[in-house]
Amino acid sequence: MLNGLFVTVVVASVLLAAATGRMEAVTQSVISSARDAVTLAIGLVGVMAFFLGLMRVAEDGGLMRRLARALGPVMKRLFPGVPVDHPAMSAMILNISANMLGLGNAATPFGIRAMEQLDTLNSEKGTASNAMILFLAINTAGLAILPSGVIGLRASLGSMDAAGILFPTWVASGSATLVGILAATLLCKLPRYRITEPQAITSAPSSNGNSLDTAEEISEPHPLRRWAVRIFWFVFLVLLARYLNSNNWNLL
Repeated sequence: MLNGLFVTVVVASVLLAAATGRMEAVTQSVISSARDAVTLAIGLVGVMAFFLGLMRVAEDGGLMRRLARALGPVMKRLFPGVPVDHPAMSAMILNISANMLGLGNAATPFGIRAMEQLDTLNSEKGTASNAMILFLAINTAGLAILPSGVIGLRASLGSMDAAGILFPTWVASGSATLVGILAATLLCKLPRYRITEPQAITSAPSSNGNSLDTAEEISEPHPLRRWAVRIFWFVFLVLLARYLNSNNWNLL
């Protein structure tokens, strides 16, 4: 569908330009846009490499695992129809944790796996269940602790304070997530939607216990590595605090 829409827009633009005698402007726009895209991509390489490396250090230090465990009780309340020991629960927790840390590449396979596993609890294939809708709403809201992609984009475009969006991002993404959860929760209770709600399929408990504990993607790091990461993050936060103080930052 998106490919067809893209082709339609391109063909319509070219035909309209040909009809109005602006083909030269279209050609110049295509060339300049391609050049700007390459320039932007090259500028993002260094910044994204830094933030992805920073997040990898946090992941190796167990931050993602701790964040996933902290989200566990909240997810149980948000998704009461999903068994705690079902693979869908652990996949959703890992997906949201990765998105909050700005690890989009790591979050994608977790999100796909979560939807696949949620579909196993769905009695009507092809119709989204309430759990699938709520999970999609949370993902769409984009709750983020460290928006590394946007920071990298601002830095590549010469922003004087690329990290200045941290607090606004926390407020905006948190508010969007809260509204998304409330909307999905309230709408699913309306009679119109309850009529078409698929019946949940009860799943037998997993013999392996909590799949979050046994997920190989977030294995427990070595104690020495954990201490090294803690020291790294302590130094990083001190430097960040000094930077914010030097720029007269005030979060309140």
